[in-house]
Amino acid sequence: MEREQKVKLIRILIAGAMLIALQFLPVTGWVRMGLYLAAYLIIGYDILLEAFEGIREGEIFDEDFLMAVASIGAIVLAVITKSGDFNEAVAVLLFFQIGELFEDYAVDKSRDNIADLMDVRPDYANLEREGRLERVDPAEVAVGTVITVQPGERIPIDGVILDGESSLNTAALTGESLPRDVSPGDEVASGCINLSGVLRVRTTKAFGESTASKILDLVENAAEKKAKPEAFITRFAKVYTPIVCFAALALAILPPLVSQLVLHTAPQWTTWIYRALTFLVISCPCALVISVPLTFFAGLGGASRAGILVKGSNYMETLSRTRTVVFDKTGTLTKGVFEVEDIHHAIRNEAELLELAALAESASAHPISLSLQRAHGKCLDRSRVTDVREDSGKGVVARVDGIEVAVGNEKLMNELGIPFQSCHSAGTIVHVAVNGVYEGHIVVTDVIKPNAAEAVSALRKLGVTKTVMLTGDNEQVAKQVSGQIGIDEVHSGLMPDEKVAQVERLLERRTNGSLVFVGDGVNDAPVLSRADLGVAMGALGSDAAIEAADVVLMDDDPMKLRKAIRIARKCLRIVHQNIWFAIGVKLVCLVLGALGIANMWLAVFADVGVMVLAVLNAIRALRVKNL
Repeated sequence: MEREQKVKLIRILIAGAMLIALQFLPVTGWVRMGLYLAAYLIIGYDILLEAFEGIREGEIFDEDFLMAVASIGAIVLAVITKSGDFNEAVAVLLFFQIGELFEDYAVDKSRDNIADLMDVRPDYANLEREGRLERVDPAEVAVGTVITVQPGERIPIDGVILDGESSLNTAALTGESLPRDVSPGDEVASGCINLSGVLRVRTTKAFGESTASKILDLVENAAEKKAKPEAFITRFAKVYTPIVCFAALALAILPPLVSQLVLHTAPQWTTWIYRALTFLVISCPCALVISVPLTFFAGLGGASRAGILVKGSNYMETLSRTRTVVFDKTGTLTKGVFEVEDIHHAIRNEAELLELAALAESASAHPISLSLQRAHGKCLDRSRVTDVREDSGKGVVARVDGIEVAVGNEKLMNELGIPFQSCHSAGTIVHVAVNGVYEGHIVVTDVIKPNAAEAVSALRKLGVTKTVMLTGDNEQVAKQVSGQIGIDEVHSGLMPDEKVAQVERLLERRTNGSLVFVGDGVNDAPVLSRADLGVAMGALGSDAAIEAADVVLMDDDPMKLRKAIRIARKCLRIVHQNIWFAIGVKLVCLVLGALGIANMWLAVFADVGVMVLAVLNAIRALRVKNL
């Protein structure tokens, strides 16, 4: 518990004990009044100071001002009526402080959960100097430096493993506890914990650009982007509070004046002032102002713990209204790990054809290019390759040993005017031409993710009415994949700009809800930006995904989208519960207070009690484990 909270708790206990003791102590007159005032100042001096500071700065109408006016008014009434009953004045501030303590606890709990999750940024990196390891500030480590990560340590900076094998705990980033085995050549992201072997890693990014740093910045900035309910509550409080203050003033003045001037009866000033003070306490908008932002904050924290990074509560609201989901194929519904299955119509030796294709594609990081290089299985001499021209969505043209090699799809062959042989095999067809002469084609296949079909089925159960798959692959492969998974609509052979056009068409035709695009984040930035909500899947270590998407799923599991939607809907459900509960109780109690039926004790419940209940309801948004 923070020092301020401990001090507040001690003040609450002291003031509460004094309030109880004064019910039994045989003291009267000025001594009794002095003891009550002492209890009043112990519990409320900070509220009075905040109210005064607000008046001085021109920000008058807040909860501190309302509490100060109500409690001071209760003291004045006790003095005027000579009742000696200062209980209500002290009790109003006592219970208000108890509510504030609950709020502090809830906020700290939410922050602690996020802090525990986001405790991924290591304090040091190990550099080997003169035969021993020296700890240095990771921010000082240059790109390309070799660092050592020992068992039990967090990887401080993104990089590639040079030596060593180990298992990594990626739970802080992905939300999954299953370790990931790594070996030389594998990329590793900062924030993962090295579980077993010693690793030597060559850094590929600066510390500030590494995965852990980007995620921390994302979570820290998420609170700036407010959802409609949150923004509405902020505007509502600014208008509502002055209105109720003037309404309370009118309640204190107008009825007595009407009684005296119109009805010619006793004005009963103390009765109506007491009702006005009760009205003020009831009207305090604490429950709404506190619980709604806290619910979104807790929801963002709970999602982060599950490896789902939402860039703001506004995106949480959009996610909750998902009705159309558009998927990229490669890396999203399929593993994106391509394998060469066959070679057809090869004019020259198949191994030679594969070598030419692998060399031409050696400068590309596209999954199909990597599959050709793996299938070749030998070290490639890139010095043999010159004049590389990559045409996105079509293929590559390069010179290998001085001869022109074209490797790509049908669009590339048509563009080059090279007749080619069609293929009826299921898979991605990579055509190869040498010096303008067709040499054959290579069949490359991708593997569907095991739970892709289950994920699509689960989305339908959540109320998603339309699923669409967009792919640059050929029609035959697209239909085969979509049929196995259960996608409603499929569009194949698309260039990146054509994917954007398809999303725009779907946006125009939709009748309700949000359209969500799910991609792997590598080359889907334009579509991620164009959809109502862009979701990057399997984005561990992907800068493009973290930058372009509104929601980032840190692993490759399509079922995470279902969980993200359920978390968002739970969060919004709690927000609406708190809004209706707080407004409903306050309206009833305001009417009762104006009629004189509700006293100050009921007013305290309508303010502090409702706030505590709303705050306790809000922190339920942190619990996302079984969603």
